[in-house]
Amino acid sequence: MSTGNRLNGYIRIALLGAAFLPLSGCNGIFDFYDDPARTGGYGFVSACTPDTPGTIYINTSSYTAWKYIDLGMMAVDSTDIAPDGTEAPEPPADFDFAVHRYDVKTNGGSVLETEYSSFGDLLASGALPEGDYVRDEWTTDRIAIDMSGMMDGVIVYAESDYNPEFSKWLNVDTSVMPPIYTMSGRIYILKLADGTCAAVKLANYINETGVKGYMTIEYIYPLEF
Repeated sequence: MSTGNRLNGYIRIALLGAAFLPLSGCNGIFDFYDDPARTGGYGFVSACTPDTPGTIYINTSSYTAWKYIDLGMMAVDSTDIAPDGTEAPEPPADFDFAVHRYDVKTNGGSVLETEYSSFGDLLASGALPEGDYVRDEWTTDRIAIDMSGMMDGVIVYAESDYNPEFSKWLNVDTSVMPPIYTMSGRIYILKLADGTCAAVKLANYINETGVKGYMTIEYIYPLEF
């Protein structure tokens, strides 16, 4: 066997072995998590540490898609929304929160908007913020999937869970045209169904060319004091 073939064989074995290693929310095993050029710029583009936020970059420009985020596995999945409002294929069983445009829902979790805009200040507080953590609610008039008739007052919505507290991270004022977009700048605490917590902040909602619907999300998971 040539030296080149042996080297390729070693690389394949090493990659196969790495595929079975566990992942944790703040430490990516594969370095492509930290290299957006290898993933088209989307997904978990940098991993968090216990005291430094990581970054997630997702394209939510479509009105007919949900992006599902699994913090523990550092994975992003996507499902399309059919014209009748149903999702195809079925949403993943394991996710922590999902984003449609700027709307957010959780997977049996609850959310609190904090007074903090800095992760450093949040951690320096030394305790999980107290308050009324808000669970998802069922909605029939929040998840807009067809805006083509908006000028005639006709908008098509999908029925879905929706977290009104988490969705405060971006306010879209449609009472004027063009709409006014205002980020809260706040950090949100997400209490997951398994009892762990995450700190999440919307850092941007446009890409480098100014197109809306490209979200930069900062996070720390698991959040521990």
